[in-house]
Amino acid sequence: MSHTEFATTTRGLNRDLPPMRLYEKAKKLGIWNPIDIDFSKDKADWANFKDDEKDLIWLLLALFVAGEEAVTLDLLPLMEVVAREGRIEEEMFLTTFLFEEAKHTDFFRRFLDEVAEFPSPSGRGQGEGLSRFHTDNYRQIFYEALPDALFALKTDQSPAAQVRASVTYNMVVEGVLAETGYHAFFTMLERNDLMPGLRKGISLLKQDESRHIAYGVYLLSRLVAEHPEEWDNLQVHMNTLLPLAIGVIGDTFARYEVVPFGLVEDDFVNFAMSQFSKRFERLEKSRGVSLDEINKAAKENEDG
Repeated sequence: MSHTEFATTTRGLNRDLPPMRLYEKAKKLGIWNPIDIDFSKDKADWANFKDDEKDLIWLLLALFVAGEEAVTLDLLPLMEVVAREGRIEEEMFLTTFLFEEAKHTDFFRRFLDEVAEFPSPSGRGQGEGLSRFHTDNYRQIFYEALPDALFALKTDQSPAAQVRASVTYNMVVEGVLAETGYHAFFTMLERNDLMPGLRKGISLLKQDESRHIAYGVYLLSRLVAEHPEEWDNLQVHMNTLLPLAIGVIGDTFARYEVVPFGLVEDDFVNFAMSQFSKRFERLEKSRGVSLDEINKAAKENEDG
């Protein structure tokens, strides 16, 4: 495919678009290095954990590190679709996604290697066997739904395919599961002043992911505004994936007769549903409105 013109030498860049404002934030806030985080106190805390407490942390780490690797592997087709549509401002911001998801993978794997070393029954390498924590609900999302939705964009760049991809990645993987996982880590570690290095890294990850989710809400709002018929498609994918995401939470709690750190399942299901509902309500407001109104609403949410 040849180029016929370039935005930067014709219309210029629209710096008022939500993705460009997010790009500015990413350049300021997204540059952090996992290697710089001090895990010395984390190692001391880890040595004092009970076996069931270590098991729960391994479980959460297994969900996160594989999830971050999955999106790193699967994200590129979304970037390619946006690029082919000539949406340079959106693509510029999306370049930060791949960098940040890879950095998140790096962070969790470093923590596993240096602090929470998982015993390998075969003795053939650190971390072997962590996939045993991946339940059927988790596998349906990360092993199947996520790559299927993202790689479908290789051959189908339709609005329907883009809606499916963004719902899966931004709304469910990031907006429900990742945010609920962060909430779990902070609930059990911050209240007890444990593992400051892990908490520091997760706070930085959460900041990165908040930009990703904001873009997902913008992308879906734009697609629904431009293609109102896609609203039903959006709802179908949300309703298909949300039970699996809630199932991942249920699987975690079902593993323990007495849940370590005093975690309560209902607290996290309610948190997940609250995060989902908040974004869904914003998407509903994009129905029948103009792109200018969507851009204005995105800016108000950023400022708020």
